[in-house]
Amino acid sequence: MKNEFVIADVLPGKLNALVKNIMSQTGSEDPNEAVRLVNSGEWIIKPNIPELKIWKTIKIGTGIKTADDFRKALKKAGCKIGDWGNDILGKPEFKTAEIKEEIDLVNISVAELGFKKGATRKDIYDRALQLGLEFCPAEVGPQLRLQYPDQPLGEWLLVAMEPITDSDGTLYVFDVECNDDGRWLNGNYGNPDYFWGGDYRWVFCRPRK
Repeated sequence: MKNEFVIADVLPGKLNALVKNIMSQTGSEDPNEAVRLVNSGEWIIKPNIPELKIWKTIKIGTGIKTADDFRKALKKAGCKIGDWGNDILGKPEFKTAEIKEEIDLVNISVAELGFKKGATRKDIYDRALQLGLEFCPAEVGPQLRLQYPDQPLGEWLLVAMEPITDSDGTLYVFDVECNDDGRWLNGNYGNPDYFWGGDYRWVFCRPRK
């Protein structure tokens, strides 16, 4: 009679695939030996770390300082501002850089961060920080909108920033989107427990070494 064992939250099919993967990478033809190599520490299973390529580099501190300055610049560029985005743009927490600098951005999905079924905003942020990414200054929201005129139709990006409280007391972050109505700067839910599906994409800053 074969001995049976259970691993929490792992279905038999997935367990079989996991053992086969270990056998392939260790070069062992014996599943028991492959598992022994891992259990003994001779082989270490490492998490799949996503590639954090620079997606886009933008400038902040360009001389556009106030909310009204940004509203005028966005209008001149043919961009639209949603109500929520317009609200947090005018809050005192929205600040701009004093000097011009370049910011490297990473565009990554919730699934690529390791949450295929989705995750809360807090977990998304925590995971990104573990990988060495950083939050974007709030100014990245409107600056990305201005400096991304060729955004593909249907793309919708959330800006990973410290959320700003709107006039109703709700936390929001900027989002940058392009739809049939045009190119938009908008706001979206920034509550830490708000859940985002795996296909949603966030823009983080990648620090320069």
